Amino acid sequence: MSAQPSNRPVALVTGASAGLGAAFAARLAQDGYDLVVTARRKERLEALKQQLEGKFGCKVETLLADLSRTDGIKTIEQRIASEPALEMLVNDAGFGGYMAFADLPPERAEELINLQVLAVTRLSRAALPGMLARGRGAIINVSSRLAFSGPVNSSQLARRAVYAGTKAYINVFSQLLASELEGSGVRVQALCPGVIRTEFHKVMGMDPDRFPPAIVSAPEDVVAASLAALKQGEVICLPMLEDPAQLQKVMDDQQALFNSTHAGASAARYHERQPGGGQQIS
Repeated sequence: MSAQPSNRPVALVTGASAGLGAAFAARLAQDGYDLVVTARRKERLEALKQQLEGKFGCKVETLLADLSRTDGIKTIEQRIASEPALEMLVNDAGFGGYMAFADLPPERAEELINLQVLAVTRLSRAALPGMLARGRGAIINVSSRLAFSGPVNSSQLARRAVYAGTKAYINVFSQLLASELEGSGVRVQALCPGVIRTEFHKVMGMDPDRFPPAIVSAPEDVVAASLAALKQGEVICLPMLEDPAQLQKVMDDQQALFNSTHAGASAARYHERQPGGGQQIS
């Protein structure tokens, strides 16, 4: 795409063959972007290319890559580094891997971490030099409301320790990166949707109709919320959160907790004492 200059900015979307990634690609094409779309399914990507080019008159480049593998990550890193017009990166590729951790095959856990930690980190790093040089750009990292589910007892949710853990990484990574980039013109967002009407759950053998319709979001609505939040400067975007004060309270409480643990000595409850009052040494 860089060989044929265009007046349109370029967006790269991972996981674009279906679901939220395809919805991002369609909305960005409508908003005036040329696209580089990547996923593992060639037929899906080619169909998306024909649809978007025919409807919006944009240029769409397709790249096959498996971002659960380091060679796939390197392929997209190199493409990002070679694109002088890249103004938006959407890190959407991912899967659920829902099962008890003791049952999760180690290779599957590694794929999850590669997709949702390593790929997000390295592709974001690849995009930054060009964006910083131009003084503008945006990185949207697709996280999940499950990033906040650590305190929720596992009996209330499907087992998903690695999946939720990687999403928590995305949130903290995005928050701190956004802080580092403040004033640079480059924006960062962690998008934390809930259940979306896509094939995400069906791919894992789960019946998507088991969810009450009232809690299921349309992918187009999630994309619209994400882009609106980006304009408003929201680093953590919870599309269905009506009261942003709730999120602010969580962040304020986290900062208060961090600030209250500066002491060098461990808390009194961790100091074992002998019955006579002396401290037990072990």
